[in-house]
Amino acid sequence: MKGLSSYTEAIRPLDRDLMARASLKQDSLTKPKGSLGKLEDLSIRLAGIYGTLSPSIARKVVFTMAADHGVTEEGVSAYPSEVTMQMVLNFAGGGAAINVLAKCVGAEVRVVDMGVGADVTWHDCILSRKVAMGTKNMCKGPAMSSEEATQSVLTGAELADQAIDEGANAIAVGDMGIGNTTAASAITAVVTGRSVPSVTGRGTGVDDAALSMKVRAIERAIEVNAPDSADGLDVLSKIGGFEIGGIAGAILGAASRGVPVFIDGFVSSSAALVAAALAPACKDYIIASHLSVEPGHSIVLEHLGLEPLLDLRMRLGEGTGAALAFSIADAACRIMNDMATFEGAGVSRSDK
Repeated sequence: MKGLSSYTEAIRPLDRDLMARASLKQDSLTKPKGSLGKLEDLSIRLAGIYGTLSPSIARKVVFTMAADHGVTEEGVSAYPSEVTMQMVLNFAGGGAAINVLAKCVGAEVRVVDMGVGADVTWHDCILSRKVAMGTKNMCKGPAMSSEEATQSVLTGAELADQAIDEGANAIAVGDMGIGNTTAASAITAVVTGRSVPSVTGRGTGVDDAALSMKVRAIERAIEVNAPDSADGLDVLSKIGGFEIGGIAGAILGAASRGVPVFIDGFVSSSAALVAAALAPACKDYIIASHLSVEPGHSIVLEHLGLEPLLDLRMRLGEGTGAALAFSIADAACRIMNDMATFEGAGVSRSDK
């Protein structure tokens, strides 16, 4: 396994000159300037990522990272921890929302056990990369060791690297893990400096009493662990999760290869905070697929300087919003590549 620096140091700035040319190309197409809004913006960004005026998404892979969280001992979720394992089995059987939506957009789903708290022999279609049997209760001490944090990030980077070697040129990341919105809220509060209540939502749908318990648990975890907001691995090890580390690694792995990575909702976006702390340049390669109804999500995206493509009031995770965003990216590329120019179509244009 390569070292973390081999990924972070390989991330290059986007080609801004080429992006300027891509913008001029968009303006030459048979439409008023800017009339296709975010589709135009995305096509220009993809041109800069891929380094071509004819960007194209050929093979799409969704990584759904799964792990359990010791903080569920604090009553922060409406569902028991065993649901994580049960949902992984559902993914294997093709019955989950991510399976359905990925099929709609022609994407492959790769489900990864990063730390499911069950000793189980998975179907061959599940990638077993278990770091440990779930994290420890972060209210009582670090969620994981620094070595485990590094391992989880490197595992995600290696998985993205391998998928790209196999022909993928668009990566999406999603999550499954009971209790993981608690970890995501804790990471968000620490990295963005916002208050815990402002970034904490109902996750799986907890009631008011459980929400209050969730807020108190996060505040206690931050107080007990005192994570360094500028140190991504310290934040991850003290208040994160193994799937969050895996997603952060996949972001770094994709960015290091010049491949866009579509983040899903709140949990995968909190992983982007970790990735950006480790390598700020990776933010150029991150595409925010949608806006979750979790209150912390908009705060994360604002902190990262990202604007979501969609707002469908989703909050499922799994990579579902990211899969849908693949279709938007496909459309953006086709606009850039297939529309006629004013000159080619013999259409008069206005310079106003």
